[in-house]
This record gives sequence, C-alpha cells and structure tokens, in this order.
Amino acid sequence: MFRMVHIAAIAAMGLTGPALAQDASPALDPRIAIEAPQPSAFVEVRGARMHYLASGSDAPIVFLHGQPTSSYLWRNVMPFLEDQGRVIAPDLIGFGRSDRPDLDYTFQTHLAYLGGFMDALDLRDVTLVVHDWGSMLGLEWARQNEERVRAVVLMEALVAPTFPMASIDRFGPYADTFRAFRDPEQGPALLMEQNVFIEQVLPGSILRPLRPEEMAAYRAPFPDPADRLPLLMWPNELPIAGEPARNVDVFEAVNAWLAASPVPKLLIYFDPGVLVPPEAARWMEDNFANLDIRYGGAGLHFVQEDQPVAIGRLTADWLHSLKN
Repeated sequence: MFRMVHIAAIAAMGLTGPALAQDASPALDPRIAIEAPQPSAFVEVRGARMHYLASGSDAPIVFLHGQPTSSYLWRNVMPFLEDQGRVIAPDLIGFGRSDRPDLDYTFQTHLAYLGGFMDALDLRDVTLVVHDWGSMLGLEWARQNEERVRAVVLMEALVAPTFPMASIDRFGPYADTFRAFRDPEQGPALLMEQNVFIEQVLPGSILRPLRPEEMAAYRAPFPDPADRLPLLMWPNELPIAGEPARNVDVFEAVNAWLAASPVPKLLIYFDPGVLVPPEAARWMEDNFANLDIRYGGAGLHFVQEDQPVAIGRLTADWLHSLKN
C-alpha cells in the first residue's frame, strides 16, 4: 500500500543503502556533484542564524528540504534554475549549518522560523520547490501568504492521499517500527543514539549508493546524540491516528488549499516512489486544482540524489511554460 513501510523495514532490519540498491542502482550521472557549487550565506531569524545557499537573481525560487537532510540535498538541482530566478535553499532551523537553539522543534516552531527567513530576505513572487517535511512547511506558508507565491513544485510530499493517516496500522507489518520511532524510550534510542535516519533510512531510500563524501556531508550537522533532537521530533510530528491534533488540522487545511487554490502547481513523481507512488500521483491530478504532473524516472524518497537532472529540467521547462 504505502511504500514508506519499505523505509521502515530498512530501519528495523539494519539494511544499508548499497545493500538495498544492489539490483536496481542506476549508473551515477557525472553531473551529480559532491560539493554544493552555490555560495553560502547566513541571515538572522528570531535571534538565531539560518544558513542558505543562493545564486542567480530576480524572482526567488526557494528549495525546502525535510528530514534528515539540508540544503545540500538540492545542490545538483539548483543549477538548472539559475537562469530563471534567484535560487535559494535554506537549512531549516536545527539542520545543516543553521543554528541549533534550545527549541521544541515542532512543526509550528519550524514554520515560525521559515516565515522569519522569508521575511528577513523579503521574498515575494516566490516559486516553492518542496520535499518531505519541507513540503508541508512550504505549503502551509503558501496557504497563509498566497499573495507572495508564484508557483509550487512538489515531490515526495507529505500530502493527501497519504496524510493525515487514519491509523498507524496502515503501515501493516511495519507499524511497530513507527510506534518505536514515536515511543518516548525507543524513539530517542533509534533516532538520537543510533542515528537511524542518517545511517540507514537516508541511504536506504536512494537507489544509488551514496559516496563516502556525500554521507559525510549528511552526517556533519549531527555528530553527537545531543545534536539530534530535530531528527527525533519530525517522526513524532506526523499526523497519525489523530495525533498530534494540531498537525491534523494543518494537514487538512493544506490539502483543502491544494484542492482549491489557483496557484500553479507541478508534481514530479517517481517509480516506485515512497510517499507519492504513481497511483497517488494520479489521485492528486484528479483532486488538486491547477496541478500538472510529470514523471521524473526511477526513484524512492530522496529523489534529488538519483534524479537531479530530471528534476531540474522538468522544473525549468514547466516554469518557462508559465511565462508563455
């Protein structure tokens, strides 16, 4: 049913990314660079520094990452959009090179910092390119600030028909793994002590093996268990079986906005995908307003590491079509 259960199995069984991908790993595209070519910058938001990558000029194109990644995820996609606007990829507060202040790292706190970031840079006429938790953050910001939004591009997003999820049992045989992630004792052991999202879920959700330098870049923000509270919080923020109720409300409001808003939207989906498999993409095409869909190729969840060229070109071509 949901291919996200496959990721849960990776965490539960201790598989590595290369072991998972031996039979299906695509050849590494030489355009998949290790280092981010975009210049780094910082801006103060709510008394903390937020880091971002940026290049180009004119109307902003903002790339939002999710769990457990950073702006680094977008390094090979951004160059395809530089001739269409100012490409900007922030690190969420507590992630990447952004500060890690003493916060609760709930969705609402992340949203406040994202809003502060957008205000600090005075970003308007924004195209949002969003993934994972960055999707819900970006979409809720867009819902609240539609007058500042030009367009939205989604991939592997936390939206209907997958979320909100009525019951954790919909994860089938892997429901216990998600219960463990949300358990007050097992969750910290898995996500902070063992660093499961970085060490197993991330590489296990990419078709190609990550190179050592790439794994090092993803590990770098979270060297010690004490640094990993943000990684613990995101699984607990998923709206499952009505909890947390505040996020059920947000997800339902965003899904309603997607169904009604005239803002142009592009969904890039992948096969087999995880959160948005092909059958979910077809559902979204039928139920979300002003939505175009494009196929991005083979991919699981962290599709930017397998298909950055396809993502970049599809997004660039679609944005160009909006001008015609």
